[in-house]
Amino acid sequence: MSTRQRNLLIVDADELSRDSLHEALRQEYRVLRAASAEAAIGLLMRDEVDLALVDLRQPGISGLELLRILRENYPSAEVIMMSATADVAAAVQAVKLGAFHFVTKDARRDEIRALLTHALERKDLSRQVLRLQAEVEESTDREFVAGPSANTRGILDLVQRVAKLSATVLILGESGTGKELLARLIHRGSERPDGPFVAVNLAAIPRELVESVLFGHEKGAFTGAIRQQIGKFELASGGTLFLDEIGDLHTELQAKLLRAIQEGEVERIGSARPVKTDFRLIAATHVDLDKAMKDGRFREDLFYRLNVVRLKVPPLRERSEDIPELARFFLKRYTTRFRKDMQGISDGMIRTLQAYWWPGNIRELENLIERLVAITDKQWLTEEDLPFEFLFAQIEAEPDSASSLFDDACRHFERNFILRALEKNGWNVTGTARHLGLPLSTLKFKMDRLDVRELAKKLRGV
Repeated sequence: MSTRQRNLLIVDADELSRDSLHEALRQEYRVLRAASAEAAIGLLMRDEVDLALVDLRQPGISGLELLRILRENYPSAEVIMMSATADVAAAVQAVKLGAFHFVTKDARRDEIRALLTHALERKDLSRQVLRLQAEVEESTDREFVAGPSANTRGILDLVQRVAKLSATVLILGESGTGKELLARLIHRGSERPDGPFVAVNLAAIPRELVESVLFGHEKGAFTGAIRQQIGKFELASGGTLFLDEIGDLHTELQAKLLRAIQEGEVERIGSARPVKTDFRLIAATHVDLDKAMKDGRFREDLFYRLNVVRLKVPPLRERSEDIPELARFFLKRYTTRFRKDMQGISDGMIRTLQAYWWPGNIRELENLIERLVAITDKQWLTEEDLPFEFLFAQIEAEPDSASSLFDDACRHFERNFILRALEKNGWNVTGTARHLGLPLSTLKFKMDRLDVRELAKKLRGV
């Protein structure tokens, strides 16, 4: 985490009082001093203020008016009001306006020090709430599932080697391959896993709002900016910033992003004062950045700044060995979420899943399992539960040389139709034959020919 010394602003017309507070607090804080509210506003335009001690009585703009200005324009700063006398009415008004506390100027220095500590704790807690809101999903439900394939194991080996480094990581791969989950895995293995993980999908943000989301803005910086907003760069301080689909970032912002990465500071829209930030950057994209650079759509200097450690996540179709473990992981997740009692996925369904092309990769697989679990009332998922395109993919991947593709499709349909009828009739073969309008001998023959008997026994728990 960043160890920046916190800034404390003291606003008091009494020079002796200012100097006394400065001397008492300069070891713990970087103390800024102002003799009036107007002077304080000037300091606020140049420096980030964490805490403020404001005297109630000020020449010109009053202490309460300065408090109002601070709460509206610098809401992250905590304010403690001071007064020479115990003015109860003023204290009540100050708290209503958002002051953390009200204290008399003759209070003991250790009392003031304790108040400042508590105010700083509230400030950090409020910032932590913002950080948590910035995360797309809870990290406990976002896990990179490692299958047995050589491709996956190679990625995990590299992650283990680079996670504790501060180096920037660039993750490449098709949409849905788990790039964000891999970034979260890197963050959990870093030297500051307790820091925030702030994920930003650049492709999902309207173009005109990207700069504000990343860098933040001041109140009144543009139409609709009714309050100050802290950007994702600041929220990620002390942790990891994950910029997903960085290949979709328009060229006007690429230069500003490069400067922010190199200098370790950002400027909110509407402010000329840079704000220091300290984070580990992970970027990801499905775009071919080499081609994008040749086409002039992506800056070379930004690419080389990002391309320190490169991870290439292969599509799911190139690591079909991982599908069984992934499918069973998602089955467990959604049976728990939907409170269903399910035993598993049939081997036939697993083979069918492995034969499919998976244009949507892991995201498509997860969505499929979620949908099937949500609508089923069975204890097992089987290939008969899958949409037809999955069955056709298996038939095309494993054609029977002794029959036509049409015959294979008919056999798959007939097999699944009989299984569905058996389940509907409580796995009673005689009742199923009657339901289908078939002679019992014919149904038994088809069950033997289509290898239905063994699967039926497994599905009914025999």
